[in-house]
Amino acid sequence: MRRPPQGVALLGSTGSIGRSAPRVLARHPDRFRVAALTAHSNAEELAAQVAALHPDYIGLVSDGYAVHPGWHVGTESIVEAATLPEVDVVINAIVGAAGLRATLAALEAGKRVALANKESLVVAGTLAESAAARGGGEIVPVDSEHSAILQCIGSRPVTEVRRLIITASGGPFRTWPLERLREAQREDALNHPTWSMGPKITVDSATLVNKALEVIEAHFLFGLPFDRIDVVVHPQSIVHSMVEFVDGSVVAQLGVPTMELPILYALTHPERIGDDGVSPFDPVASSPLTFEPVRHDAFPALALGVEAGRRGGAAPAVFNAANEQAVALFLAGAINFHDISSAIASALSALHAAPGDDLEALLAADAAARQHVKDLFAC
Repeated sequence: MRRPPQGVALLGSTGSIGRSAPRVLARHPDRFRVAALTAHSNAEELAAQVAALHPDYIGLVSDGYAVHPGWHVGTESIVEAATLPEVDVVINAIVGAAGLRATLAALEAGKRVALANKESLVVAGTLAESAAARGGGEIVPVDSEHSAILQCIGSRPVTEVRRLIITASGGPFRTWPLERLREAQREDALNHPTWSMGPKITVDSATLVNKALEVIEAHFLFGLPFDRIDVVVHPQSIVHSMVEFVDGSVVAQLGVPTMELPILYALTHPERIGDDGVSPFDPVASSPLTFEPVRHDAFPALALGVEAGRRGGAAPAVFNAANEQAVALFLAGAINFHDISSAIASALSALHAAPGDDLEALLAADAAARQHVKDLFAC
């Protein structure tokens, strides 16, 4: 007997992942139905999505906007959507630490979390593991790099894995010399060569903060220590990551740079289902494939983030929050591009002793890091 479609809650539905996911879901109406949609403040786009997808639950985080009757308003709407009884899978596409509570609540409620909100694990990886253990939920990554690693490892035990190799496009400044980087403007940072993403994530790609977050996330997802997780620059964004096994064999996952592939796999893992939404892979057209070392002198934020991950406690939360605040200032034109990594380093130094043993302590460290960066650039 055919099982009914699984209910999906899409959190952050008006962001880049949020816009891609409905296209994937629409191609498989027999497998999935949209049970809930939430957005931060784009009420107009959310209304258009509601008209097209007919969810049971609609949430808008910001209460500064006129909403339709029956919509739920405020930050609690995210958690409510993620824990509805009719929801089987939560696609957490919220940008930043704002998605943390929904991840923890969904795991505690026994849901599969298709996780695009890497900050959930960066800020509170240990808490997420505990929530999943208590409630029976599971995390399946949506990030293309972690999806690739999951696919490469397959059913093999982690004891057979020697090393994870996470690829990075290098962003728009991959070949820029240091002196030119000091003059980088907002429009330069937002001009990503291979991926179409929201402004915050695009800037994170330009600084390589995104890779630092992914290294920390991989540590929690796959249980490997930081000295066995490497980053290599791969400008073509075709090889999404590689896994080196203990016998020296290396398995890589390849595909065109579209988020629809990892979104679908996060929904169906470990099963694969037919999907005609992505063009067939052409290895000749995708050639040549090249790899380069990371320029740590030009992109110091990567090493700062990895070191924060090694330190543990509140350090990853401080790293993430300082970056989020610095990126907001950069996008507003208040600071320069190179100030982002400087702000992160300053916050990590100032708050090195911040406790991080529970959610409230982590949220306090998050708030302190944001305030530190604001004060750092106050006129």
